[in-house]
Amino acid sequence: MRVVSLNTNGIRAAHRKGLFTWLKRSRADVLCIQETKAQVEQLSDEILKPTGFYSFFNDAEKKGYSGVAIYTRRHPDKIQSNLGWKHADNEGRFIQADFGDLSIISVYLPSGSSGDERQNVKFDFMKKFLPKLKSMGKSKRKYILCGDWNIAHKEIDLKNWRGNQKNSGFLPEEREWMDVVFGKTGLVDAFRVVNTQPDQYTWWSNRGRAWDKNVGWRIDYHVVSSDLDDKIIKASIYKDQRFSDHAPLIIDYDINF
Repeated sequence: MRVVSLNTNGIRAAHRKGLFTWLKRSRADVLCIQETKAQVEQLSDEILKPTGFYSFFNDAEKKGYSGVAIYTRRHPDKIQSNLGWKHADNEGRFIQADFGDLSIISVYLPSGSSGDERQNVKFDFMKKFLPKLKSMGKSKRKYILCGDWNIAHKEIDLKNWRGNQKNSGFLPEEREWMDVVFGKTGLVDAFRVVNTQPDQYTWWSNRGRAWDKNVGWRIDYHVVSSDLDDKIIKASIYKDQRFSDHAPLIIDYDINF
């Protein structure tokens, strides 16, 4: 089973850049998208109904903002999209598709880079999300949480870590929270199970030729149940084409789908 996660920074813009043409040849079974920046009624059939895929969306109430989606070759048994608090549900930050005893999630954590108010929203989201993650980690269900978590976990996960220790996305509190996620919930960072190399990034600033110089951040993840860690075959970051300021994170699992 091949699962792809991508923050599109606008699904219509990513479509214009060839995302759905690539999807046809990607051999993906599931595509999890964050930051659709659109309402379903604004989307063309090419985006809503790509050949061979079912699609499910959770839009933000605010137009042109946030939003998540899941594309899947297999029709899910169930879709759910509520976490139970305002900044998750009103901003379209979570969608879950259930397939038997496996759940695949597209999740988009808030960014705090615009200032203290949104950083506090981010901290609140993290606080409320952690019990959910602990519950998932202890569950008999298997989980694959794909998404933009807006946090680089360790120094290896961003190029300029020394200069970013006081910036949102690499704050000590955020990194400690990720320590808990990967240390005390029963969930693991799937990418790092099979790739421990440096310079592995999924997002690049549009400033200062960051893409060309590979001055990036690894803030996109597959966070999976610990009993799936031996099912992770291969992980890659697709950089041959650019659909967004993020790159598709692709992980192959030894799971029948």
